[in-house]
Amino acid sequence: MAEQKESRQANLSLSNLSKAASSRTSMDYDPLCDKDEGGNCSTFLRYIVLSISMLFSLIPLTWLFCIKIFDQYERAVVFRLGKLQNETPFGPGICYMMPFVDTFRRVDMRIKSIPISGQDVMTHDSVTINVQAVVFFHVKNATKAVLVIQNYVSATRYLAATTLRAVVGKSELDELLTKRESINNKLKNILLETASDWGIAIDAVEIKDVKLPPNMQRVMASQAEAERDRRAKVISANGELQAAENLYDAADKMSQNPATIQLRYLQTLTAISAEHPTTIVFPLPMKMGSLAGFMKPLRNFLGLNQS
Repeated sequence: MAEQKESRQANLSLSNLSKAASSRTSMDYDPLCDKDEGGNCSTFLRYIVLSISMLFSLIPLTWLFCIKIFDQYERAVVFRLGKLQNETPFGPGICYMMPFVDTFRRVDMRIKSIPISGQDVMTHDSVTINVQAVVFFHVKNATKAVLVIQNYVSATRYLAATTLRAVVGKSELDELLTKRESINNKLKNILLETASDWGIAIDAVEIKDVKLPPNMQRVMASQAEAERDRRAKVISANGELQAAENLYDAADKMSQNPATIQLRYLQTLTAISAEHPTTIVFPLPMKMGSLAGFMKPLRNFLGLNQS
């Protein structure tokens, strides 16, 4: 009997303990703090929602990078996903572009100058010279300048250098030195014919300097000196010829009136007396005929006749 009582008491204690535990858990349970961790799907969806929300929050910031400003002398060739968006370039002013989709190339439309370094060229008359030139050009079609050729500046420089060698090689030295404008026009026309396909317009081509070898410089200096002497002699001969013609006309006119000869005679005496004031001049009458008739009695009187 005692054992049965002890077992009943043990069972009662166990039941009391279970009831106390169940009551304690029911009192500590809070439905707001109950968290369900869930599975991988919920975590993935959570990350997707977070990424989309961050993307939409960054849209106002990306708008700032989509606005591009181009100056009056600039144009923009826009590509969308690698394809040309419009054949007509954008600009000047404000242009709106889609982020991560549109790319552009900025093109300067102003006139540019390219110096052509010294080219050692042999002319048509077998004279080796060193020629330097300058090319002035500008972009006429920005779309062609971007799509057709990779670097239009370097391409124009190389084309100008080769064209300069070809044109100078077909010209003579005298033509290159004296007819430089015709050479410049010929270079410009040849360059314009090729560069127009690239969207480039050639404004001018100027030969800046022509360097000659030292021996050729000496030869040309002596030639120039001889040419100057020839011109001086021709000018002097023309002056003497004109003076003789004028003297002949003056003598012819003075012979028609003896009074003019007398006036000329008196003017000559005045000039002589002004230059040599100690000289005594005895004027002779102009109408005394031949001086031989005056000199013969004088020679007889002095005994200078040789008979």
